[in-house]
Amino acid sequence: MQSDLSLCKLLVGGIRLSLDDDDEQAIEHALRKLKKSGIRSVPASCRIYKKSIDARRRDDLHFVCVVLATFSQEVQLPSAEVLESAGIRLLKEESLDLSFGTAPMPGRPMIVGMGPAGLFSALLLAENGYAPILIDRGSSVEERVRDTERLFREGMLDPDSNVQFGAGGAGTFSDGKLVTRIRDPLCRLVLETFVHFGAPEEILVKAKPHVGTDLLRGVVSGMLSEIERLGGRVIYRCRLLDFTECADGSVTAHTTKGDFSCGALILAIGHSARDTYIKLLEKSFLLEPKPISVGVRVEHLQSEIDEALYGRFAGHPKLGHAEYALSDTRGERGVYTFCMCPGGEVVAAASEEGGLVVNGMSRHARDGRNANAAVAVSVEPSDIPPVEGSPILGAIAFQRKLERAAFASGGGDYVAPIMTLGDFLTEKRGTEPFRILPSYRGGMVKVSDFASIYPEFVLRGLRYGFASFGKQLKGYDTPDAVLTAAETRTSAPLRILRDPILRTALGHPSVYPCGEGAGYAGGITSAAVDGMRSALEIMKRYAPMKGEDTL
Repeated sequence: MQSDLSLCKLLVGGIRLSLDDDDEQAIEHALRKLKKSGIRSVPASCRIYKKSIDARRRDDLHFVCVVLATFSQEVQLPSAEVLESAGIRLLKEESLDLSFGTAPMPGRPMIVGMGPAGLFSALLLAENGYAPILIDRGSSVEERVRDTERLFREGMLDPDSNVQFGAGGAGTFSDGKLVTRIRDPLCRLVLETFVHFGAPEEILVKAKPHVGTDLLRGVVSGMLSEIERLGGRVIYRCRLLDFTECADGSVTAHTTKGDFSCGALILAIGHSARDTYIKLLEKSFLLEPKPISVGVRVEHLQSEIDEALYGRFAGHPKLGHAEYALSDTRGERGVYTFCMCPGGEVVAAASEEGGLVVNGMSRHARDGRNANAAVAVSVEPSDIPPVEGSPILGAIAFQRKLERAAFASGGGDYVAPIMTLGDFLTEKRGTEPFRILPSYRGGMVKVSDFASIYPEFVLRGLRYGFASFGKQLKGYDTPDAVLTAAETRTSAPLRILRDPILRTALGHPSVYPCGEGAGYAGGITSAAVDGMRSALEIMKRYAPMKGEDTL
């Protein structure tokens, strides 16, 4: 027998519910499991901890639940083998390992970028007395909404405030997905923080949590307000131009709003800060190229995706809209779907004049007519010719070339080039959408030929992918699906090399690259965790700021 434990928390898994069962039945099932395994104590409380849909068999859809049982008294547990066979395990609650250094910071820490890595690092530093300065080249949430709406409605791009740049980063104008593959205990804290600032509590339970762009905007605003309340400073429309590393360990940041002396510089710049990448190359930072992916956004009717995945259960009120993730690595190169947005729309995501980029976005209700997702083909550094001897410059040039070709193919004014899937697969041209209507900018699209946009290896990869996905998901290769170009910003084309323990850029002891833009994350949750990890290292190194040092 294991030793007695006080305030024990147990996760009871493998509980199956039909679509018509309620959560109370899951809890009753968990109590029976506990008793059957030999645990005689009665939990003080039980609640659903995780809930997912098992849709592997369309004729047998059901929920799979994990119940959290909390005990307020000592509990005698059976052996680990008995617990494991019953699908029961101890909940290991991880807390932040806060450790504070004693060295005085030579200035306030500055964070560049208000995406998830920047937001969460700034919030953690602010909560612990470090009075961070948080800057972004883009606008506040409210102004950024207006900036992006001007592009969506009028074709007027603001290169500093758009879907890529501004408060909340690129994730603010997405589906707000919080799914991640990383196994870091801080992931739970990310979800709890989102809930604290207004996200729905369901994200703590759902296996595939999402917030939606409409709710995520309020969460971001709340986090920024809290950073300021705790003594941090938030500066919009402030672009980093350069920085100077000083002998005393401080860094002078040169920005469009003047110079700032800071004790540490966190670079949470996002995957589209190409000017900052070039500046780092000029300053001899160690960067390495990494694989990227490029492709298209595909739109289907959401009702048909629901039917393909849920069969006769499609439309059940407890299911919501279906989502998918498809991949195939058997061909010439990998192809996969990315950032699937149920009931969403394709949005204009350009950040440079004369370049056209698309992304997907959906609101919390996911109530749009179409489903969309990126279908992306893997591109290796070896596929891309270097520019001026640099594979990094080559990758930026490769992305930019596709974006400018897409802009030209649409005829300018951020009109997007499209093709029906039938035309694309048969290498025909000219078919206008008729049943599935493109959502990009309310239909500001032009039927085009993608051969003028993508290199041949990308076209081959996309055709292979759609043929494969049509076999994996019924109807996915329907000829009237609509493809919109060009999806080019799936990830950063590089990694800023850093010390694996200290998290500082190699050779630059006061600069902390983090998040998706530094090549260390792949979504909202993983970027937020990476930002917090960098903040924790700064806290281990330096003592909190004193009042006079925050002026």
